[in-house]
Amino acid sequence: MRHLLKSTFGSPIALALNLLLAYAIFFVARLTYFFVNYSYFIDGLTASSLWMWVRGSLLFDTTAILYTHIPYIVLMLLPLWLKENRAYHKVCKWLFVTVNALSLAINLADSVYFPFTLRRTTTSVFREFDNENNLAGIILNNTLTHWYLLLIFIIVVWLAWRLYVMPRTDHRGYSTVRSRWIYAAKLFVCFAVAGVLTVGGCRGGLQSGVRPITISNANQYVDRPTDCALVLNTPFALIRTIGKSDFTVPDYFPSLEASAEVYSPFHQQEHSAIVTAGKTFPKKKNIVILIVESFGREYIGGFNKDFFGGKYKGYTPNVDKLIEKSLVYRYSFCNGRKSIDGMPSVLCSIPRFGEPFILTPASMNDYTGIPGLLSRWGYQTAFFHGANRGSMGFLAFANKIGFQSYYGRQDYAADPRFGGDKDFDGNWGIWDEPFLQYYCTKMGEMKQPFMTALFTVSSHDPFVVPDKYRDIYKEEGLPIHKCIRYTDMAIGRFFASASKQPWFRNTIFVLTSDHTNQSDHEQYKTDIGGFCSPIIIYDPSGEIKPGRIDGIAQQIDIMPTLLNHIGYPKRYLSFGFDLLRTPARETWAVNYLNGIYQYIKYGYVLQWDGKKTRAIYRLTDLLMQQNLAGRVPEQAKMERELKAIIYQYMYRMVHDQLRADRRTVASSQMAG
Repeated sequence: MRHLLKSTFGSPIALALNLLLAYAIFFVARLTYFFVNYSYFIDGLTASSLWMWVRGSLLFDTTAILYTHIPYIVLMLLPLWLKENRAYHKVCKWLFVTVNALSLAINLADSVYFPFTLRRTTTSVFREFDNENNLAGIILNNTLTHWYLLLIFIIVVWLAWRLYVMPRTDHRGYSTVRSRWIYAAKLFVCFAVAGVLTVGGCRGGLQSGVRPITISNANQYVDRPTDCALVLNTPFALIRTIGKSDFTVPDYFPSLEASAEVYSPFHQQEHSAIVTAGKTFPKKKNIVILIVESFGREYIGGFNKDFFGGKYKGYTPNVDKLIEKSLVYRYSFCNGRKSIDGMPSVLCSIPRFGEPFILTPASMNDYTGIPGLLSRWGYQTAFFHGANRGSMGFLAFANKIGFQSYYGRQDYAADPRFGGDKDFDGNWGIWDEPFLQYYCTKMGEMKQPFMTALFTVSSHDPFVVPDKYRDIYKEEGLPIHKCIRYTDMAIGRFFASASKQPWFRNTIFVLTSDHTNQSDHEQYKTDIGGFCSPIIIYDPSGEIKPGRIDGIAQQIDIMPTLLNHIGYPKRYLSFGFDLLRTPARETWAVNYLNGIYQYIKYGYVLQWDGKKTRAIYRLTDLLMQQNLAGRVPEQAKMERELKAIIYQYMYRMVHDQLRADRRTVASSQMAG
């Protein structure tokens, strides 16, 4: 080997060996990713799946390694006429180690983030958190709690430095003009070969029909969308999503009108009304929407009686009591996996397909939500979020969709009736207990009818509770469990205070979560289990009858359900449906995970990759173990309905058609 490293091709040989070392570093990162999150992947691990995972990971690692090492490759192949070039190659060594240390750090950090998103991190994360000023503390906390990842990082970087191969080519033998031309010709060949291989590796193949591979290509190497995260690597996911938009109109239908024959997002149904003295009046009831951070259905005992034989009590005694007097659905889902997905889903009835909607160019389209519609109908509207103004981009989004007022951490701290900034949790915002009381008080100052929404903050990483509750809500099971207990208590206190207010009985309350979070039950770690969020509709007046419906509900159904119930008279656009007027058999839900659309209807979960059905499971197959693709009579119907939903969504995103008054289809086409 020393002889080869001293030859004319010493640099190319050293380059090849060092790139193999980069593959080893990526392998260690993936192995760590697997073991940190093994409970999410272990069900899909078989001998055949392992082989497919390896094949896929090599493809995506190749692309990531070549993209990140292009400057290094060029420097290693440059012709060097110096007699002594060790200083030059030390620079190359530093570049190699730095690039791979950064790639390793990104991969290791993402292994901690995976349980929150079930996917590799993309460039949207920078836009998602670009308004936060507490990230340094969060990163430090996670570094300390995941110290073993720091240890792995140090060891691997040290080994990379020690195992790096330096070329030993002696250029003194190329002193004549003829020898230099021969050397230049050899280098040209090396550059040409390296160039072809690098381009092919970055694209994912050299065949003429091969497009540059993207994140969605990982699905061909896995049986479950969740497993895509193991095949991919984070540098690849970041590189492939720079400046990308996932919105393109598919060719499922010849026109928007044709797709509307199957599914249309327009709503204008007969409204509920009160008849007084022979005149009909809409029921302009107050609307209060609680979006509770990470409050997955898994943690709520009232939703799991049927699944665990009545033995599972959960961590939410107060919400369990609320469920007993509310309308709930046996299967309820969120439409995204991030906080910024929950806002458009709950308040605008816009699900997430691809990247988070409010981080795409389509977020600049002309659209509104329930606050904007109701503001123009005589409602007073306000949004509450205990974090700093601008956090998560919620202030901008609240303004965009028509909220008239916004109340955050600074507003709470300025109110002398409450605890001021000493109630700041040190990480994200005001603790849920005092901020929910503030929320209740501020609504008492609003003119009826009003519509408000609140986004809580306490049940969030780094998963801490106020000092005075540390001995009450102790560590148990998962770190989030104590925070769920604390937030449940805060919700119970909120409803106790609200029930004493004069506006209480004229109010419809909806409680949901932005997304799900940590899980310790296998059924909630599946592709669909990661979207199990509560949707609780509570009407103290009893007009919306409490009960448990054996059907399906999703976040995007909240807006049409509420608007239709209070008698909103105008036409509007919503990708969901009215839960109160839709037979249980016809209820459905849709979400998107790692390039796969999941469509839940008729008792099944269909997984569609945009071109074909990858799998279909019974909804009662909680562990998603029996793929029934091709054996379900409803499959063709489900595929056609899902295509229509996707087509309507993509067309309207691309052509800025998210307002009912900017219609392109006949007004008689209503939501199915």
